[in-house]
Amino acid sequence: MTPAMTDERTRKIERILPLIEEITGQPELDVNGDPVGELVATILSQNTTDANSRRAYATLKERFSMWAEVRDAAHEDVEDAIQTSGLAPTKTQTIQSALTRLETAGGEPSLSNLDGMTDDDAIRYLSSFKGVGVKTAACVLVFALGRDVCPVDTHVHRVSNRLGLVKTTARDKTFTELAPIIPKGEAYRAHVALVRFGRLVCASQRPKCHVCPLFDECGVEERHDFAAYHNARDSN
Repeated sequence: MTPAMTDERTRKIERILPLIEEITGQPELDVNGDPVGELVATILSQNTTDANSRRAYATLKERFSMWAEVRDAAHEDVEDAIQTSGLAPTKTQTIQSALTRLETAGGEPSLSNLDGMTDDDAIRYLSSFKGVGVKTAACVLVFALGRDVCPVDTHVHRVSNRLGLVKTTARDKTFTELAPIIPKGEAYRAHVALVRFGRLVCASQRPKCHVCPLFDECGVEERHDFAAYHNARDSN
């Protein structure tokens, strides 16, 4: 991407974020300060609903008071605790494997080593864990440590491509191409706005193009058909 293209797309983000936030609202960054907990929570959130992953996380914390206990527990005990998240056997293996690899502070798994890493180095480190991808690593950095990175889930990937911010076929590539065009200090804001917008308006199968404030920015040729569908349904 040329510097001119980067500048153009940065200006586009600056222009569209306020329009999106008229629908989604403006977020406030809430840093939880618990990178290990965020790592586990994000693993649990994979391929399930927020409600299911939150229940699984709450149950896990109820049954195990420390992450070292989760690490050392019998596989079936952890699996039973996180059943509501789905894919419990796989997620149990990922969680226990990650906790085993982490440095320890008094026996407790720790990610304090992230403090001395750049964002890029931290993402490479975390995504080297089996079952942990770039999106999960980025979530740890932004939600636990307040780093200026934008995790790319299915919503961010879809909306970014539809709006022409990037042109990619894979989420990790979207993460790489989106990072340099997001204005400094706005990564969390962009992430939340694009996720909420993807859920509320720019859905995968039947986007609500008839109420989209970015209709003219969109590159989806079928947007006129989607708008006509909703308008016809609403008039009946």
